[in-house]
Amino acid sequence: MKSRSILITGSAFMALAVAFGAFGAHIVQDMLTPERFDVYQTGVEYHFYHALGLLITGAVSMHFNNNKWIARSAGLFIAGILIFSGSLYVLTLTDTGWLGAITPIGGVAFILGWIFFAVGVATSRVKSLDD
Repeated sequence: MKSRSILITGSAFMALAVAFGAFGAHIVQDMLTPERFDVYQTGVEYHFYHALGLLITGAVSMHFNNNKWIARSAGLFIAGILIFSGSLYVLTLTDTGWLGAITPIGGVAFILGWIFFAVGVATSRVKSLDD
């Protein structure tokens, strides 16, 4: 993934995080038990964190010449949002308990995303201001 694509995707995921947060606060909260709403909120929270992480990744990637490790970290953040937050959204809205079994896969994607980001930054040369 190139820097521009990461930034566009991060922006789209941020917009979706706001939408899911607002949907939760204004509609979902009244539909769910407090415990299930907490699970929904966890999905929104991690969605926000990692959409912001995508924006940071895209910005950093521009300065490190689109490093492959940083690009891979963006892919893992996207996978994590879809699997971790997505499974929590569907689980709470449909009461589909088996989805809880795949949620940790998204968590592992988040962890690997941050590790790959660190490797990318550690192994990159800073792009010259003249480039």
